[in-house]
Amino acid sequence: MPPHLQAETIRMHGCSIVLRRVEGPEARELYFSCQPPAEEVADAGYQAEAAYRAILAVLEAEGGSFGSVVCETLFLRNIGADLAPVRSARGRVLAECEASSHRPATTEIEQPPVNEQACLEVSVQAVLPNGPPLRVESFAASTACGCDECARSHGLRLHIGGEARFHAAGLYGQGDDAYEQTLAMFGVAEDLLQQAGLEFGDVVRTWIHLRDMERDYADLNRARRAFFEARGIDPAPASTGIGGGPVPDGHDVCLGVHAVRPDPSPPALVRMLMTASTLNEATLYGSDFARGIRVVETNKIALHVSGTASIDEAGRTAHPGDFDAQVDRMLVNVAALLEGQGAGFGDVVSAVTYLKRPADAERLRAKLHEAGFEGFPNALVVAPVCRPELLCETEALAVLPRAPSRSSSGG
Repeated sequence: MPPHLQAETIRMHGCSIVLRRVEGPEARELYFSCQPPAEEVADAGYQAEAAYRAILAVLEAEGGSFGSVVCETLFLRNIGADLAPVRSARGRVLAECEASSHRPATTEIEQPPVNEQACLEVSVQAVLPNGPPLRVESFAASTACGCDECARSHGLRLHIGGEARFHAAGLYGQGDDAYEQTLAMFGVAEDLLQQAGLEFGDVVRTWIHLRDMERDYADLNRARRAFFEARGIDPAPASTGIGGGPVPDGHDVCLGVHAVRPDPSPPALVRMLMTASTLNEATLYGSDFARGIRVVETNKIALHVSGTASIDEAGRTAHPGDFDAQVDRMLVNVAALLEGQGAGFGDVVSAVTYLKRPADAERLRAKLHEAGFEGFPNALVVAPVCRPELLCETEALAVLPRAPSRSSSGG
């Protein structure tokens, strides 16, 4: 285990939690996933209550609270049936610890966990500063849509030393089709960033969920390219574009963003593309995202690996119809991206792996174990991938240590 990282598997309130800690000069950062109790009678409210009691227990054991959480993702089996009881249970647990007013950047998406007994799985990122308490500011989204979900949209700016970070999730745009909705939701994100004193050029990572991947992926790419070209976004952020059911029925596309604005005094943030000889650039076949982005932050070096599948050097799907070979090639590509930055699977702190066919779940687990792609939070969920012949995809965040600077403020 690299010395800047610590890992632990925990059982709390019947839940299984995989935790990775990043020990940096400015803060301890926590990345963990929570799988609820596996019981034959699946009740979403019961599972959510157990999950959030376990999440709170982990945060308190680490010296934090729910106010330390900056973003969370709830992977739901049936968003229509389960969202209301999950929200109710979550709110009830958080109200008991007076944390209900804190609103992290939250993604709620219908992507069923591969564990068929689980109604949900939760991934969490939290920040515990080494010095003064975490300073978080919230900004409300401005949107032409009047639905309840758009009214909830917001972004968070937090400060790590002199560095500003921004998180937003569950952003939607109004429009008659995916092209119009994509342009609008990027506009909503841009407005939030500007309220927080950042620009879209500060975005290092996006997550885009599409209700109908086969129908709408081309429109997403056209709209994203138009938006990026109009604003001179180059390089494009790292990204995952994946199938998933958004919360509101009236929206087909959902966006999450993460941005970093460095302290203007040295050391300056360094941002660079991550590339690998095993796969080409996505822009060559019309998808405007980077394979990976390396960001030198105040507290760590972050390696954002985009959604990566079984793609070859020419941008073609490698091994159509062969699940085992596709998993192998997917992991070869991820390893190559990390190796180019002096990192490996042991430096990964968080991942999500998407599986097209639930029947492949056990084989997927075996292949990940064989490759050593484990020991960190990795939500395994069912979702359509961007090409019909692709059977799996994974995204990852890896962390390398950042030495403290002489001007480190400790906050």
